[in-house]
Amino acid sequence: MKPAIRVAVTGAAGNIGYALLWRLASGDCFGADQPIILQMLEITPALERLNGVKMELVDSAFPLLHDIVCTDDANVAFKDCSAIFLVGSRPRTKDMDRSDLVAANGPIFTGQGNAIEKSAKKDVKVVVVGNPCNTNALIAMNNAKGLDPRCFSAMTRLDQNRAHGQISEKLGVPVAKVSDVVIWGNHGDTMFPDASWAKVDGAAVTSKVDADWLTGAFEPTVATRGKAVIVARGASSAASAASSAVDHMRDWWQGSHGRMVSMAIPSQGWYGVPKGLIFSFPCICEGGDYRVVTDLEIDDRTREQIARNVAALSEERDAVANLL
Repeated sequence: MKPAIRVAVTGAAGNIGYALLWRLASGDCFGADQPIILQMLEITPALERLNGVKMELVDSAFPLLHDIVCTDDANVAFKDCSAIFLVGSRPRTKDMDRSDLVAANGPIFTGQGNAIEKSAKKDVKVVVVGNPCNTNALIAMNNAKGLDPRCFSAMTRLDQNRAHGQISEKLGVPVAKVSDVVIWGNHGDTMFPDASWAKVDGAAVTSKVDADWLTGAFEPTVATRGKAVIVARGASSAASAASSAVDHMRDWWQGSHGRMVSMAIPSQGWYGVPKGLIFSFPCICEGGDYRVVTDLEIDDRTREQIARNVAALSEERDAVANLL
């Protein structure tokens, strides 16, 4: 069996963290032969609850789980970590707009970026789940300047999974047969779920469904799915977010086997997106790294949607410029 790797989860006693931990401990993310040490971070008032989570993990007797650390100190949580899930963030309340949420979360991710640079492995893989995840990842990345920016990503895999689920239901096929929907931009209302290259059982999705459905129902359903979940269950997405975080990290760690997967990563100017902006692109993962698929022929509508997302994310970036 391989030596154990250290994996950190912030907000570990919250709903997403709780759903995530069991998937990590079971081997779903890093492989059935990869032991892990879980290092769980919470705010001080939640430490007792976190200890209860630890008790349940111990009681689950996972063979791959070699140790568990509970702490309210980010440097302890990130010490020697190879992978980090930044799940914990300030939740949005009814009186907050998105700019308020961006400002409230800024200081959290400033401190966590500093701690990651100081304590984690230099090739650590970080995925930001806590919203607004693109801008939170931007803040963390810019406060860990000693690390390669490619260590940082934000999760748009939930949006891709939602898109695959919608196509699966529409066509009445197992979701495993659906692939290659691209999420451009932000994990927010402006995101653009693009089915131009999507396939179902090897055939183009665009040959199976009419264009009116893709633009008239599919796109807004995916973009606003989070709100619909809140209305239906009275709480935000938790299990699906955790599952998508596992998918994101698993493919980054083990490879996507030729499939295009959506990851929000620091732009190098691809598709005209300003350098440094955390933006969701189509990627292929292999060898523990990712590469952006740069040769897709995009139409004017897609260019407009990319520009719309650039504008939204640039506005968020400007709102936290003092933290970068």
